[in-house]
Amino acid sequence: MHRKTRKLLFWVWFPVIPAAAILGAIVWMQQTMLTTFWIDHALIQAPLLILPLLTIWFVAVPKLLKLRAITKQALGEPEKAAPVDSTAHMRAAAPGLIIPFQMTALAALTSFYFALAPPVPFKWLDISIPLAAFVLATAGLWWRHQIRFGEVNKMETYTAPAFWKRNLVMLSVLAVLGASGYYLFNYVMDKSELPAEIDMASGTHDYGGVMPADMSMHNHQSSMTAMNGNSAKMISIADLTGPREGTPDRHFTLTAQKKTVTLSSGKTVDAWTYNGQIPGPELRMKEGELIEVTLMNQDIEQGVTAHWHGLDVPNAEDGVAGATQNAVMPGETYTYRFRAEQVGTFWYHSHQDSREAVSMGLFGALIVEPRTEPLQPVKDITVMTHRWKGASIAIGDSDQLERMTIAPGTPVRMRLINTDDWVNQNYTLVGTHFEVAAIDGTELNKPDVLTNTRIVVPTGGRYDITFIMPERPVYLNVGENRNGGILMSSDGSGNVPETPKTVDFDPLSYGSPAATPFDASSRFDREFTLILDNKLGIYNRNFDFLYTLNGEVFPNAPMFMVKEGDIVKTTFINRGNVEHPMHLHGHHVLVLSRNGKPSTGSPWWSDTLNVLPGETYEVAFVANNPGLWMDHCHNLVHAAAGMSMHLMYEGVTTPYSVGSGTQNHPE
Repeated sequence: MHRKTRKLLFWVWFPVIPAAAILGAIVWMQQTMLTTFWIDHALIQAPLLILPLLTIWFVAVPKLLKLRAITKQALGEPEKAAPVDSTAHMRAAAPGLIIPFQMTALAALTSFYFALAPPVPFKWLDISIPLAAFVLATAGLWWRHQIRFGEVNKMETYTAPAFWKRNLVMLSVLAVLGASGYYLFNYVMDKSELPAEIDMASGTHDYGGVMPADMSMHNHQSSMTAMNGNSAKMISIADLTGPREGTPDRHFTLTAQKKTVTLSSGKTVDAWTYNGQIPGPELRMKEGELIEVTLMNQDIEQGVTAHWHGLDVPNAEDGVAGATQNAVMPGETYTYRFRAEQVGTFWYHSHQDSREAVSMGLFGALIVEPRTEPLQPVKDITVMTHRWKGASIAIGDSDQLERMTIAPGTPVRMRLINTDDWVNQNYTLVGTHFEVAAIDGTELNKPDVLTNTRIVVPTGGRYDITFIMPERPVYLNVGENRNGGILMSSDGSGNVPETPKTVDFDPLSYGSPAATPFDASSRFDREFTLILDNKLGIYNRNFDFLYTLNGEVFPNAPMFMVKEGDIVKTTFINRGNVEHPMHLHGHHVLVLSRNGKPSTGSPWWSDTLNVLPGETYEVAFVANNPGLWMDHCHNLVHAAAGMSMHLMYEGVTTPYSVGSGTQNHPE
């Protein structure tokens, strides 16, 4: 007993070090970060650390010191332990000696639970059950040890319970806990299964601080009436189309089909393609043109759509299965019609089973050129990067170094499009200075000249860089892969240069300010907060880490409700440990600030905004495109795990639904 007491006194120091480190981190977070980042740590995990340690040091340790003194006196020789009297056993059985250590273990488990399943947004009701379980378990242990302590006190000579009896009690407790856990786990599994059919207009409505005058709910095809309290005219998404009349200026046909495609290296890829090629055909059009695209599904059993990523088309033309249309199944066709109102670099991809569809190759570039031709011909290069299964990073279908012949003095525009899932792709231009001309299809104002600068493009994002071709070779490195990329020279020859040390491009202060329809000082009609996080949980019968929006996953994630004409502000707060490129369909947001620092350069408009861990962005947009719009993480594996929500205009309904009982599976 003396040896055990001495060991316990030695080990009580060890929890102090990590506890001090954690408490120090919490204090640092309080001083440097928004309350959202640390409130649960300060109000839950800090007390769960401090309280057990205080009970150990101020309750258990004094008892251990007294017990050590008693057992030390009972030692006959230094190496031989003599039997100890009942007083020592009575002290060893005291609840005040045992409970602090067991409470520390329970507190650690409770704290670990909250680390895996953080209560976001922080609500006392959400944390009450785990904390109540901790308190009840501690009280139960105290009651058990109090009874045991009383039994020991009644003994003249302490006799330990039989080995079989102690183990039988322990096994019984474990059996009860195991059975309870098994039934609870299966209950949660069953509850997590998504309904066979989900109305995409359902969910928790968030009005951004505005309470509608008429709170009447329309059954199934949910919506809210107008703010003035009068009945609003309801309109279906199916009616929010592009021009139905008129001869299109350009017509494209996209045929979705499976095909084995050969890359430039000779490697083959079993792909899902548009028109039998990877990527799909580049769709080029002029600003203001009426575009018609006929989508045909030849043999993709899962179904397909065509979503115009970053192009703000009418809602019915957005190409999202279950939100704006039904998926196009094998043998079916679907026609999209819209005007190309924005100049810039965009891309298209299937939004039916999009995680798999994009990975397999159902995507292509979409370029909208200005109405007027440039004064000088421009070498326009689309750099659409993707990592094909079984191959390295490729530009289109080229997974080797590409060589291009470009005459010196030629203006060059490179359109960087990152289609990879959950990859922030790196692009470095070596051999000349350059400018970032556009982000996500929107031109920047008076861009600065850059050298030795790395461009990091998030999943789904697009950056345009421009330069004048010099006499020497210029090399575009992609993903740090020196065996790939594009080498440009006057005759197509030359060696790949060494990549210099670089700094990352930061749009926040790049370029020059220009007038915008609103700014950070504007009066906003609606203000929303979206907390990005991750937690351990069960989603549709799958046990995994979930990526959450305000603590929820689809279909329980919030639905932001707006009215046409509203100026809307949204604050993104990433509490999680991975980045999230947030993609709002049908709109572009203006970045107002990042981590409290205002945007001071060119107006930065984005449709795929990458929010890194620990970052906070304030953005705003005008609600000028009525409909039901997806707003989701474009790390498509996250979206498929529930990191998807919607922007909903009041007075809009949808006839479409998603779920296992339908043909629509947008993510």
